[in-house]
Amino acid sequence: MAQSLAHIIVTYGYVAVFLLVMLEDFGVPTPGETALIVASVAAAAGRLNIWGVVLAAFLGAVIGDNIGYAIGHFGGRRLVLAVGGKVGITHERLGKAEGFFERYGDIVVVGARFVEGLRQLNGIIAGTVGMHWARFLAYNALGAALWVGVWSAVGYYAGQNRKIIEFWLMRFSWLVLIVLIVAIALWVLVRRRRLGTPPAKAEGDAEDR
Repeated sequence: MAQSLAHIIVTYGYVAVFLLVMLEDFGVPTPGETALIVASVAAAAGRLNIWGVVLAAFLGAVIGDNIGYAIGHFGGRRLVLAVGGKVGITHERLGKAEGFFERYGDIVVVGARFVEGLRQLNGIIAGTVGMHWARFLAYNALGAALWVGVWSAVGYYAGQNRKIIEFWLMRFSWLVLIVLIVAIALWVLVRRRRLGTPPAKAEGDAEDR
């Protein structure tokens, strides 16, 4: 998928980054975050300009969430569930996201972009719960700036230091494999002991008898 995405981004450039991020941000299942990282790696290789990638992703994120806000605000919960069911927005997912949103308030608009699921529902939920649009716009823009800044920096750094990263990954891949095997073995051992140990209450009942 990463290779196909890279081909799309290199071919269509900033338009692809903008559209993929924008569509993801109002519930359409597109790889917006992955597109941002891949585009940043491509910028490090000289295929794109990193500031063009940042601007395209930022505009896509802000506009996408505002489209989601409009859907939630004007269409209401019923429309969100009717249309959203086709792209994975279920009654249960929406309910959980709304509860989380109402508990933590404005900070969710900023941080939700870093959480899978909330990122796609952020604007829609803000609209359905009646958050003031100007307040949502301000916090959403802040969250978009932080999100784009973090992942574009990660992708750009990885692209610039690809050979170094590959060298260390190859050198310590055996160590990662050993740690993984040990972790799985410990998990299996602990699980077997838990399943094999009779409950304490049952032992007490047996002694009483």
